[in-house]
Amino acid sequence: MELEKLIKNISIEPISLPFIDVDNICTHSSDVNNGSLFVAIKGFANDGHNYIKQAIDNGASAIITDKKNSETISSIPNIKVENSRSVLSKLSSTFYNHPSKELNIVGITGTNGKTTTATILHSIFKENGFNCAQLGTLGTIADGLTTNKTLTTLDPVNLHRTFREFVQMGITHVIMEVSSHALDQYRVADVEFNVGAFTNLSEEHLDYHKNMKNYFDTKAKLFQMLSASSSAVINYDDELGLKISKASKAKLLTFSKQRNTNFHLSGLINSLNGIEFILNHESGKIPISSSLIGEYNVENILCAVSIALSQNINPEIIQKGVSRCDIIPGRMEVFKLKNNSTIIIDYAHTPDAYEKVLNTVQKMKPKYSKVNVFFGCGGDRDRDKRPLMGRIAENYSDKMWIVPDNPRTENINDINNQIVKDLKENTFQLYKDREKALRKALDELINGDILVILGKGREDYQEINGKKINYSDIEIVKGFINAN
Repeated sequence: MELEKLIKNISIEPISLPFIDVDNICTHSSDVNNGSLFVAIKGFANDGHNYIKQAIDNGASAIITDKKNSETISSIPNIKVENSRSVLSKLSSTFYNHPSKELNIVGITGTNGKTTTATILHSIFKENGFNCAQLGTLGTIADGLTTNKTLTTLDPVNLHRTFREFVQMGITHVIMEVSSHALDQYRVADVEFNVGAFTNLSEEHLDYHKNMKNYFDTKAKLFQMLSASSSAVINYDDELGLKISKASKAKLLTFSKQRNTNFHLSGLINSLNGIEFILNHESGKIPISSSLIGEYNVENILCAVSIALSQNINPEIIQKGVSRCDIIPGRMEVFKLKNNSTIIIDYAHTPDAYEKVLNTVQKMKPKYSKVNVFFGCGGDRDRDKRPLMGRIAENYSDKMWIVPDNPRTENINDINNQIVKDLKENTFQLYKDREKALRKALDELINGDILVILGKGREDYQEINGKKINYSDIEIVKGFINAN
């Protein structure tokens, strides 16, 4: 695409541009080749402005920088803008000819429940005959595509490229998880959402957002983006649901387990066999049955069903879609051992998620069963939540295995010591090696024991000393079961 056309609607400092045909847009100098437009982004660990020379050496045709960058570039055009992050989003959408306008896109945001809600909704959409895709922590899921796990929300270039690929494949509907980082970093700033959904909000990412007000304000951006023809589906059981609904001019649709909202339930049955309830809405009642367990999954099902109803999907289709979604990878995945022990694997990595998962396990377990909780905390972020997660685990467990999660560049001993500092009883063991600890925990399970493995879900790596190494709780558990 011609550079002048690409930047036509972007506010820039006056500059005379030669004819330049842009072949691709890059934010990493190592990806640059002849015909690339390099956009310098100031990150948190690295600043793209420091790699301008490398980008030029690799063949960049033009450079976009923040105005505050003082470096003088004379060899190729340097387009200075107020905010290169927001510009990157606009450029990406324009370069791929605004593909989000050709798709029906549902954006789901909140602290917990995004993946589960998205997966249930994906099942409903497929049952309805939609050619659909799902984007989020499970990767990119669509017929004909291989799942590729990445950030919760892709960067703008890859996001709009993916959207264009979806259009070319005949995909019509997209369900995507929208993280607070993505909203704050303009990754979805030029996505045209048809539906925005809010699950809940609890303490998370405060190392990044600094306080809950900033965190809330960032989540609210999704709903500020929605047009009047879009729908905002909001959980009114969360105290911030009402507040976040006021941020949007979209059609408001609310759901609740307890309140008389647009979509609400009655006759709830929640057991180890699954979840049943009646979904009440203005047009009638829909019996809902799911094999998923846990009260928090009631909210997730309710959210997915509410979104589906906002899209005028037939109630019978919704029933089938929910019932056929029998597993959410890495979310309350249950494995049974021959000695009647149970292993539960869940992605929970916040205090609120710990409370929900472990409370569910305690409510549903046999009286004689002992609960072992296997967990750790990520490094380089959210240090304040570590002792709280330790106390929650202690409240619901007979024994704790405290292990590395993704320590990143932080010392494992320091993380573990912060987790246990406020514990009242010495019912825990500390480990520096997650794999060795898990194999030991599995070996020690006796008749009726429950081992709850938290934090990583179906992640297939650990990040240690800044490097990603292959690691999977799921694969270790499956290997143990097959060997025994």
